[in-house]
Amino acid sequence: MNAQLVPKLLVTDADAAITFYTKALGAQLRLRVVDHDGVVNHAEIATGSTVFAVAQSVKDWGWIDPQSIGGSPVLLVLTVVDPDSTADRMVEHGAQVVIPIDDRPYGKREGRIQDPFGHLWVISGDLQQTAPSIDATKI
Repeated sequence: MNAQLVPKLLVTDADAAITFYTKALGAQLRLRVVDHDGVVNHAEIATGSTVFAVAQSVKDWGWIDPQSIGGSPVLLVLTVVDPDSTADRMVEHGAQVVIPIDDRPYGKREGRIQDPFGHLWVISGDLQQTAPSIDATKI
């Protein structure tokens, strides 16, 4: 089966979410679809090879955002080269630290961030391996 999964994050304010994700993650807006009532029902966002979408929550459609139900049951794992700077940018633009970025015993440097719309992100990267120092006088 050849398939592609594009998660759609439901949010209270789609345009604010587009602004947040483009600034905080360095993402690019690829497509923005608005219905006849002005509701953003699909905005496709790309960061590197990762593509996701956002849409305005609309209770009548059954599209409920995390803030409306008291939190998100989903963790989005975003693997980046520099988790510290990514988390810092997210916080700078309104996100909150849930679990600080730190070295983990399973070989990752990661933590959890809640974006301004209630979605939970695990910001992850590989632990940086430092090269052993070599004493050039002994070569």
